[in-house]
Amino acid sequence: MTANEIFQALQADPQNQRFTANGIQPLYHIEPHAKILLISQAPSRRAQEKLMFWDDASGDRLRAWLGVTKAQFYQSGQFAVLPLDFYYPGKRPHGGDLPPRKDFAAKWHAPLLKLMPEIQLTILIGQYAQKAYLIRPPRTLTATIQQYQSYLPTYFPLVHPSPLNYGWLKQHPWFLETVVPELQQRVAVIMDNN
Repeated sequence: MTANEIFQALQADPQNQRFTANGIQPLYHIEPHAKILLISQAPSRRAQEKLMFWDDASGDRLRAWLGVTKAQFYQSGQFAVLPLDFYYPGKRPHGGDLPPRKDFAAKWHAPLLKLMPEIQLTILIGQYAQKAYLIRPPRTLTATIQQYQSYLPTYFPLVHPSPLNYGWLKQHPWFLETVVPELQQRVAVIMDNN
């Protein structure tokens, strides 16, 4: 299937009918020559409304961790984004976003990944992405990230860069001291070689 055929199929899928009926488009970003793939939970409400992923404080922090500029992130053709669900899932009754719909990624990631055969590094942002892609990840996000080297060179697990995770970052200074520099180095090598 072509990129356009997949986009049309997504919108026509009965699973997405309520979104399509309300004029809401699926949000993801593919690049035919992308080398770095970001997989995360689902678009935020703001991202869905603007049709622009990672254009917020979380995105600024993510780009700092990657060691890239906004222009490199959006315009280099090296980055692709596939959330586990391409639609904002809504809010939980007691705060926080609902999780991505089950089986959505299993249905739609594979045909999109076929269109991006040059991916060299897949960055798994948050526990949902890690559970979806890693075989038997540790029970906690912290343990997964502590063991990040065991998933290289294919996957690089990260905590979500949300301001809500400031506490986690403060409690785990090794993440910024050790993990982020290696991430930046790997991203720089990939970017420099293309």
